[in-house]
Amino acid sequence: MSLVEYSVDETVAIVTLNDGENRFNPDFLSAFLGILDQVENDTEAATLVVTSAHEKIFSNGIDLEWVIPIIQQNDIDTAKAFFYQLNALFKRIVTYPLLTVAAISGHAFAGGAIMSCAFDFRFMRSDRGYFCFPEVDLGIPFLPGMNALLAKAIPQYKMEEMEYTGCRLTAAQCEEHHIITKALHQDDLLNETLAFAKSLNKKRAIVQEMKLRLNQPIIRAIDEEDPPYIESGQFNIG
Repeated sequence: MSLVEYSVDETVAIVTLNDGENRFNPDFLSAFLGILDQVENDTEAATLVVTSAHEKIFSNGIDLEWVIPIIQQNDIDTAKAFFYQLNALFKRIVTYPLLTVAAISGHAFAGGAIMSCAFDFRFMRSDRGYFCFPEVDLGIPFLPGMNALLAKAIPQYKMEEMEYTGCRLTAAQCEEHHIITKALHQDDLLNETLAFAKSLNKKRAIVQEMKLRLNQPIIRAIDEEDPPYIESGQFNIG
């Protein structure tokens, strides 16, 4: 089974994350970016839906078991390349020429929750799973681009609470604070997400241009504000 794979249902490309907890490491990021290229170049889909094959996890973010030894070995070049690759995924999603919908099928923690904020719309499983940024307890400060992504999807008051406390939100709480469009039971999540996605049959060219304009603060933060932090090589993890 591939780390990431896709299928097409009418006007919707369905991307499934298959790598267990779907933690971010170079292999997973490369596979995800490759699938996004395939969907754009090899299909005529108008909307992208991303979900997870894991029974209770959407994505648990950065693969700490991979990255911490890299940093401990002082392999700064590899660490920097990883964070640039992670940013490439975030930027790819916010500038993608298809409308994007995350079907958050379980826990979305740390980088997994950040990634979900890059999507245009979010639906979340209501019977299992939390939405959480535990970085304050892990000792991982957010890059400016990550903060810009969060601000796209989360009201400022709630974003600050989540960042400073590491609190966990249920799908119902996410819906209450307009972080997601709708909280749905597992049995209904994919079907309702797909029904919504099929209603978004918009032209790619206008969608992409609108995203480039709407998401300019995020793009600028990733391109201009993140590199000084990444190049410093001061990765405070742990």
